[in-house]
Amino acid sequence: MKLLVLLVTGLLLAGGSAAQTIVRLTQVPSTTPAGATLYLAGSFNNWQPGSPTYAFSRNPNDGTYQLTLPASITGSLSCKITRGTWETVETDAAGHDIPNREFTAGQGVGTVALAVLGWKNPSAAPVTPACQSTARQPNVQVISAEFQMPQLGRTRRVWIYLPNDYPTAPAKRYPVLYLHDGQNVFDACTSFSGEWGVDETLSRLQQQGLDAAGCLVVAVDHGGSERLNELSPWKNPEYGGGQGDQYVDFLVQTLKPYIDQHYRTLSGREFTGIAGSSMGGLISTYAALKYPQVYSKVGVFSPAFWFADKPLFQYLRQHPANPATRFYFVSGTQESQTMVPLMQAMRDSLARGGVPAANMSLTAHPDGQHAEWFWKREFAAAYQWLLQPAVVLSPNGRQYQKILLGAYPNPVKDRLRLSILPGVGLVKVEMRDLNGRLVLEQKVRSTDSLNVSRLDKGVYILRVRAGRHNAEEVKIVKE
Repeated sequence: MKLLVLLVTGLLLAGGSAAQTIVRLTQVPSTTPAGATLYLAGSFNNWQPGSPTYAFSRNPNDGTYQLTLPASITGSLSCKITRGTWETVETDAAGHDIPNREFTAGQGVGTVALAVLGWKNPSAAPVTPACQSTARQPNVQVISAEFQMPQLGRTRRVWIYLPNDYPTAPAKRYPVLYLHDGQNVFDACTSFSGEWGVDETLSRLQQQGLDAAGCLVVAVDHGGSERLNELSPWKNPEYGGGQGDQYVDFLVQTLKPYIDQHYRTLSGREFTGIAGSSMGGLISTYAALKYPQVYSKVGVFSPAFWFADKPLFQYLRQHPANPATRFYFVSGTQESQTMVPLMQAMRDSLARGGVPAANMSLTAHPDGQHAEWFWKREFAAAYQWLLQPAVVLSPNGRQYQKILLGAYPNPVKDRLRLSILPGVGLVKVEMRDLNGRLVLEQKVRSTDSLNVSRLDKGVYILRVRAGRHNAEEVKIVKE
C-alpha cells in the first residue's frame, strides 16, 4: 500500500513538472557582467524587473541561463529579460529598444529558447546616431539634473515642456500636468523601453488647433532602485514601497511652488493635473486623494493597484475624492488578471464617494500592453478628455459643467488678467468684498483683463457666470 501511494505521488509530481515551461537563454551579450543575475519580467508578474521568483539560474558548464516557470503560469505571455532594473533591460544588438517578447507557456510547451542580443546601459555606451534626443528641441528643457527633494533627501532630474506659443505669448498663462517616470516622457534616448512622445503629441495638437489653451508638462525622473519605494505610500511585502507620502509631498510642497514661481502657470487646482503609468498610476491616484485642493485631473494608465490595493481602497473610503476631479483610466484587457477589475473597482468606489460618472472615463483595449508604445498611443485622448472642465452638482442636484477661472497676478495692483476655460464668448464677471458688497461688474471675454486700480486694498471674491448655474470663484488680494 505504501509503495502504491509513493508511485501515485511520483506520477503526480512528474505530471506537474511536465506541465511547467522552461525558459532557457541560449545567448547573452559578452558585456554581461560576471555574476549578474538575470530576470524574466512580464504580464505574469505585473512587469516587476527584478522579482526573485523569476530569476534565472546559470549553468556554469555552457553559460546558458534557465528558469522554470511556476505551474500556474499558462497561456500567452508578454515579457522582457532584465538585469534587475528597467535601466538594464534587453535591447537588440545595436542597443535599440525591442518589442515585448511573446510566447505561450503551459501544458505541452516544454522549453522556450531565447537569445539576448544587447543590454540597455547608457552609462557604458554613447548615444548612437539613430537615437536623436528630442530634448534638444527648444520647448523641452531639463530644469535641473539634480533638483533637490528635501522630503526624501535625494536629488532628481526634472524636465519641462513649454507649449509652442510660450515664447510668443508673454501675457498668457497655462495649465500644468505633472508626470512620473520622466526618462520615458520626452526622449527615447533616456527611456528604458521607448518614449511617450508627449512633446510631439502636444505640439501637433496645438498646430492642428485642437489645444488652444496649451499646457506645461513637468516630468520627474523615477528613482531607479528607489522607484517602487517612492511610488507607493504603503509597503508591499515582496517589493517594497512606503515612501509615496514623501514623494507626493515633494511634488506639492517643493516642485509645484518652484514651477509656479518660475513659469507662467495657472496655479489653481482646476488647472493642475497629474498622470502616470503602472506604479505612476497608483501614486497619481493617491496624490489626488491626499491633495484634493491641488489636483483636479488624474491620468491613470495601466495602474499597479495590485501593489497596495487593500490600503489604497481603505484610504479612499477615509478620504473621498473631490467630486469635481476628473479621472481617466485606460489599460489593456490582457495585461494581468487584476488590471481591469481593480480599475473598475476604483471607478465604482469613486462613484460611491460622490464623483459623477461624467467625471470618469474607463477604457480597456484588447490590444493594449504594459508598454510605452501603448501609453504613447493613448496619451492624446487622455489629455484632451482631462483638460475639459469637470461636471459638478448644483444644490438642487442638477449637473452642470464648471467654468474654469484663472486670475493673475494675485496679489494684484492695477490690472487683473483673466483666463477662462472653455472659451464661451462673453461672460459676466463680478467682484465682491468679504461682506458681499458688489464692487465691480463687467462683461468680458476669456482672455480679457480687469482694471482694479481704484479698488481699496483688501481681499475680494471674483466670480464668473455663464448661463444660470455655471459659476467659479477665486479669492483675489488687492495690494
